[in-house]
Amino acid sequence: MNTLSIIDDLATHGLSVCDQFLTAQEVADLHACLPEQWTQASIGREQKQHTNTQIRTDKIHWLERGHVPAIDALLDKMSELQLALNRHLFLGLFEYEAHFAKYNPGDFYAKHVDAFKGRSNRKVTTVLYLNHDWCEEDGGEIVIYHADGSHLKTLWPQAGRLVTFLSEEFPHEVLPAKRQRFSIAGWYRINGMSGHRVDPIR
Repeated sequence: MNTLSIIDDLATHGLSVCDQFLTAQEVADLHACLPEQWTQASIGREQKQHTNTQIRTDKIHWLERGHVPAIDALLDKMSELQLALNRHLFLGLFEYEAHFAKYNPGDFYAKHVDAFKGRSNRKVTTVLYLNHDWCEEDGGEIVIYHADGSHLKTLWPQAGRLVTFLSEEFPHEVLPAKRQRFSIAGWYRINGMSGHRVDPIR
């Protein structure tokens, strides 16, 4: 894990692409943990959460600590990255949430931002890919845009790649996949308080 490279890219560009963040064995171990039961992905949070298949059609399964060694190992690794981000960039990241995402052929996620400025506690987005032997004809690319809507990067969902970016800064979309596509989407969050209540994780 090239933590310093990720930190430098985030500090300089707000975006990092780290290939081989996961080894082939780590990817295989996580792929073996993919669940049988999936939930239709939704948009929004808490009372405003709802499904909209005009915006996204992927299925998800939230990661939970303490049940599967490969998932625990990944969450440990992401905790190490969280500590490094806080130490070097002073982001005040409080917690990490993540889910498996499954895109069947034809599934997509339309252009969106993960956090509107000043209205969310999601500060840093991470996307990890679990797809071996992916090629251009398979589709399913993530397309990342500048805040003004101009194109920034188009990236294949290749196995072991970690894409990290500031959640408020970069609109992005997932193009339709032509074969089954798996990833782990995650967010580092700050603690948004409401009265005396700690902000919920989801």
